[in-house]
Amino acid sequence: MPGVPKVDHKKLDCYRARSGEFRLVDVPPLQYLMIDGYGDPNTSASFREAVETLFPLAYKLKFASKLELGRDYVVMPLEGLWWADDMDSFTSARDKSKWYFTVMIMQPEWITGDMVEAAKEKVAAKGAPPRLDDVRLETLEEGRCVQTLHLGPFDEEAETLATMHHDVIPAQGLALTGKHHEIYLSDLRRTAPNKLRTILRQPVRQA
Repeated sequence: MPGVPKVDHKKLDCYRARSGEFRLVDVPPLQYLMIDGYGDPNTSASFREAVETLFPLAYKLKFASKLELGRDYVVMPLEGLWWADDMDSFTSARDKSKWYFTVMIMQPEWITGDMVEAAKEKVAAKGAPPRLDDVRLETLEEGRCVQTLHLGPFDEEAETLATMHHDVIPAQGLALTGKHHEIYLSDLRRTAPNKLRTILRQPVRQA
């Protein structure tokens, strides 16, 4: 369908971040395709299968939106919520075997649950990805957050997170709430670790 304008939600303020800058942002409620999992993302089949499931479904929804609604948009990057029973295993010890995660891709507000179910059926018809039945459409309300841009390997996030959690957030009279959120601006499959660009986001509340 030629001539359909393409919406790019990465232009939203909540998707802006700079390296070395810790910025307060008010994130509006946004809906995502989500899959939950547990374990080291480098070795866990759960993480790999979640990613392999989300993207075919996200593109099927994009095509359906353009064809059926006349509304086109850029498929958003992969994102993840991360947490652990003991958050030190995430922020400092980096014991990935103890991490829980929700892998997700943001969806425009006009994508409905019925559209997701229809897209699932179409994706399944061509060979169902491993975790198709586990996908849900859910709205996440994070509200006020602190975020920054991390450049480089994921294993080098610890220093940035320590600064964010122990210096920047308390200094503003705030406290951590919610789950650590990462937005992967780079393609994880094709980008060298030293060139990765990742937004690190932490929801906060008044201390």
